[in-house]
Amino acid sequence: MTVQNLVGLVPWTFVAQICNLLLQMYLIKRFLFTPINNIIEKRKAAADAEISDAVKAKEEAETMKAEYEQNMQEAKTKASEILTTAQKTASAQSEEMLKEASRQAASIKAKAESDIAQEKRKAVNEIKDEIGSMAVEIAGKVIEREISEADHEKLIDDFIANVGESA
Repeated sequence: MTVQNLVGLVPWTFVAQICNLLLQMYLIKRFLFTPINNIIEKRKAAADAEISDAVKAKEEAETMKAEYEQNMQEAKTKASEILTTAQKTASAQSEEMLKEASRQAASIKAKAESDIAQEKRKAVNEIKDEIGSMAVEIAGKVIEREISEADHEKLIDDFIANVGESA
């Protein structure tokens, strides 16, 4: 063997090696790179979908948070309004109760004054009746006898004593 054969270029071997290389590249591309690229594309699409879903979920969460905060603010406002209304209602009811109590007290006082006035008139009429009957009695006694000055004083004293006992 000569050195020239080892280093030399044989055209058929060279063509066969080129064909072999092209065949290997086609097979590697067809059965290795294409499936790997498909897998990489699928993974990239899945990752993009997950990122997109995460962004959507984040936006939904922010929307829900804003909605929750708005609902909480509305609930606080409603609670404040309810509390204010309840305080106003309680105040109005207490004022109404005080007015009703004042009316009842005035009514009771007026009835008591009316009863007192009626009892006073009744007592005055009874005293008048008693005085009238005593006057008739005294007049009857005076008519039965003639009164001396001492008898007169005695009748007046008896009259005063009887009036004192009646009162």
